[in-house]
Parts: sequence; structure tokens; C-alpha cells
Amino acid sequence: MSDAIHPPCPTPFNLAQYVLDAGRATPDKSALEVLGSDPQTWSYTQLTNAVRGVATGLLNAGFKPQDMVMLRLGNTPDFPIAYLGIIAAGMVAVPTSAVLTSSEITKMAAQIAPAAILQDVKVSAPTSKARSITLEDLQAMYTLPPALWHMGDPERPAYVVFTSGTSAAPRAVQHAHRAIWARKMMHCDWYDLRAEDRLLHAGAFNWTFTLGTGLMDPWSVGATALIPQDGTQPEALPALLAQKNATLFAAAPGIFRKLVRKEMPVMPKLRHALSAGEKMVETLHAEWQRATGSQVYEAFGMSECSTFISSSPTRPAPTNTLGRTQNGRRIAVIRDNGTEAATGDLGTIAVHHSDPGLMLGYLNAPDETEARFQGDWFMTGDLGRCDTNGAISYEGRSDDMLNAGGFRVSPLEIEAAFAEIGGLIQCAAIETTVKSGAQVIALCYTAQNTVHKSAFEALASTQLARYKQPRIYHRCDSLPSSANGKLLRRVLRAQIEALYG
Repeated sequence: MSDAIHPPCPTPFNLAQYVLDAGRATPDKSALEVLGSDPQTWSYTQLTNAVRGVATGLLNAGFKPQDMVMLRLGNTPDFPIAYLGIIAAGMVAVPTSAVLTSSEITKMAAQIAPAAILQDVKVSAPTSKARSITLEDLQAMYTLPPALWHMGDPERPAYVVFTSGTSAAPRAVQHAHRAIWARKMMHCDWYDLRAEDRLLHAGAFNWTFTLGTGLMDPWSVGATALIPQDGTQPEALPALLAQKNATLFAAAPGIFRKLVRKEMPVMPKLRHALSAGEKMVETLHAEWQRATGSQVYEAFGMSECSTFISSSPTRPAPTNTLGRTQNGRRIAVIRDNGTEAATGDLGTIAVHHSDPGLMLGYLNAPDETEARFQGDWFMTGDLGRCDTNGAISYEGRSDDMLNAGGFRVSPLEIEAAFAEIGGLIQCAAIETTVKSGAQVIALCYTAQNTVHKSAFEALASTQLARYKQPRIYHRCDSLPSSANGKLLRRVLRAQIEALYG
């Protein structure tokens, strides 16, 4: 466990004010550049004014601090501006992915009962009694007089993100304003982040990975965020990295897999790349280094605590490890009996309750929150071992959670989506590795009669976001189970990888 102590979050505090404060020193500097055929540039002054104008607009509309405001916006700068504007006003932002279906987002809205929904007509809307604010009305707020930052206790709620649990329903994870303060530990121990950096993130504005790594963190040090406009293909990224003098590049491993297949231009300004969401295989690290001359540094975390284990230029990860605990974080490998595992022994990667980045809890679910703790430790469900140098290796999940393109997904949520298919007897969603080295979701099933793949795909398209949809549908004579009838997912995974791996 890291014994380093990080300075406590200041009080009073506001997450949005903290993110934009560094930009005051360079008001005319580019805070955000949207790259593509329709480029945009936002200076720190323009960005801050728009954020504080949104805060004014929401307060003028009658909303009050601690009201929940859900974001149903597309892949545009409106998303982070609205996100920070909500928090600037002391309200609770609820960012959601634009790719979620109406069915999925309705379930989420029911959990949080938002006071308002910022709604782009191009994005699926929930069935909700909440007041809807159009994209046009939101954009009109950008020029309103700036609201004062709503300052207060750093422990008060700032935002809610959704993550899949072990049930069929996603869970609402509530974070405090202090969560952004905890991200300072990443600046040295993952990014090597500097004010002069130009960080290009390959994700969408409305993906939480982009929101934190691609936007909030660069802005908090006065750096420039580079985001490709909606619809940019991965093949275009190397040229953008070169043309826009990007110094850092962040993406999920799937993007790196696509890029190393192409010839790379010279990127003289690129210091290194950053990856998170799933473990990158060592061969992909080597291929990227050969193609670009730069290294990839990885980080490991979760929705409940962002990233807390990482590698960096000053602390590279030993082969086949996740990296080391970031200085200031309180992380350990814990045995089933609640004691810290000895060096090299298997245990569950856990976060101490005092860690500044740990969630406040699952919204309106105190029992579920309590169940994730063992004494003072929040148990992540990820198994690991710690070596003599403090590097932690990943040994899989202690439960059946899946990793879908960097998102954790419950297999039960996927399986429930296919309940209405006629003739289906049993189905099981698993994560499997295919020949390309990529991890995909497979749905294995037994049925009374032939079920065409198109029937599964049609239902999946209406019930599940794209990243949750299985890529493989495999009919089995039976699904492996234990003597007491429990599905043996690990056995099933091995059977499927023998066929597709």
C-alpha cells in the first residue's frame, strides 16, 4: 500500500472552478480545439464564460443547488460546457452516453429522478417527467452574465455516473467535488502532464474517459485539449497528431490496435501515449513503439474511483503488470479475511475508504454500498498480486463482470435483453478473446428451435448500446454448470475461445 499522503482538498471548493482556474493565467490560449472539416477553437476566456453562463441560465430557470441534471447531448463541445456549468451552479451533473437506447436511459432516469434533462433531439430521450431543456436553449445560455461559483463542502455531490453492477440494472455512482482533486495524482504518475501540453483524446466528448482524461485534466493545468470532431475515423488520427503538434495521445486499446496496422507519419512533438479501459497486450505496446518511437503508459481504475494504478515515464510498469499505486492513493491487495496479502499472494485490489477519489456511494442504495466494503476497504472485485517493487499484476475478476470496449457491463443486463426471443431456453454472456487479440462479448445460448443471428441483432439494437451488443452468437447443446446448477462462465469462456480464439 502507498503510504504517501496527498494534501487534502481545499474548502470551500467547486469542481468546475478548480478545472478552469489555471486558464486565468492565459485567457486567450486555446483551451479546446475541435479537429476536422469543421474546426472550432475555444479560448479559456470563451470556455469559462460559457460555463458560467450555463450556471446562470439554470439558476434563472428555477433550478437550485443539488438538483440533478441529466445530459442527453451529442458528441460536441456542448457536452463538457453543460457538464461544468451544472456543477458551477452547485447542481449535480449526470453525464450519459449518446449511444444508449431509449430503454436504457429511461431506466437510468427512473433511478435518479432528474429535475432537468438537457436534450439534443438527435439523441435518444428517456421517458421522464423531468423538465426538458433543448440544445438551442442551452446554447443561448452561453452569453448570459456569469454566475458566481457555488462554493461549499468538497464532500457534497458533484456528479453521478452509471456503471453496470452484478444485477441487470446499471448502478448510479455518486461522486463528490473532491474527486477532481484526487485526479492530481495522475498528473505525475500517469500523464506527465504539463501546461504546455496539447493532449489529443480519441474518444467522444460524452464518454467519461474523454471527459476526465481528455478535457478536465488538461484544463486543470492550463493545457490544450484536442478532440476530433464527431465522425472522425481512427485512420485519420495519426495525421491529426502530426499536424496539430500533439504532445500526448490518449485512447482505448482498440484504437491502438487499428492504428498500428497503418503506416504512421512522423510525429515529432509526441512524447508518449496513454491508454485505459482494458489491459493492453505486450505485443501491442511493442507494435506502437516500433511504429511511432513512443511508449504507451496505462492506467487502471473504475467508475467508483477513476484510475489509481498506472505507469508513467518516470515509473514504467514491469512487463505484464498494471503499474504501481499512484502516490497519495491508498490501495492494497486484500485477502478474503480482510488482511493485506503478502507479496506475490493473490487477493482483491482494494481502495481504502479514506482515498480522496473514492465515490460517495451508490445513489439511494446504502446496503449495496456497504456490501462492497470489507472493513475499511472498498473491494473492487478485481484480483491482483503485488510484487516486491510495488507493481500490481491483474489476475481477472472475482465475479462475472465483462469488459466491453473499456466499459464494465453486467452479463445479466445483456442476457435480460434477449428474454423475449421465442424458443430461447437459456443464454449466457461472456467476454472472450478472438484471433485478433481483441476482447469481445459472446452470447452463448440453447434453444428449442433455430434462432437466426438477425433476430438477436435486431433486438440488441433496440435494447442495448452498441458497446454492450454481442459480436458472437453461438448456439450450444448445453451450457456448462456446477453440481448445484450454477453456470460455469469460465468453463464456457474456455470452450468459446477454443473455437474463435
